[in-house]
Amino acid sequence: MAKPVESNGAERKSGGVTGKGFRKGQSGNPGGRPKSIKEVKEAAREHTLLAIERLAHWAASNEPAASVAASNALLDRGWGKAPMKFDDDEDGGKIRIVIERGY
Repeated sequence: MAKPVESNGAERKSGGVTGKGFRKGQSGNPGGRPKSIKEVKEAAREHTLLAIERLAHWAASNEPAASVAASNALLDRGWGKAPMKFDDDEDGGKIRIVIERGY
């Protein structure tokens, strides 16, 4: 006979604990977001103008791959990424997603 699976203590009904191990109303991250992430973002944002200038340099370069990549990055940051539109007329309204895993 197989051994029964042991519970991790996260009983939904009897203990008032959610399936993720926290009591209702209890935060899983009471200290909030780490301050170091905020500091890293602020430090990176100080270099925004330099980064834009470098992207503009590469966008104007004669290197086709670098030019296209830099141009796309500038446009994405200035105007946001272009919305994606799916044409659903081909398969009668069905969208088919194929995921291939490469090894």
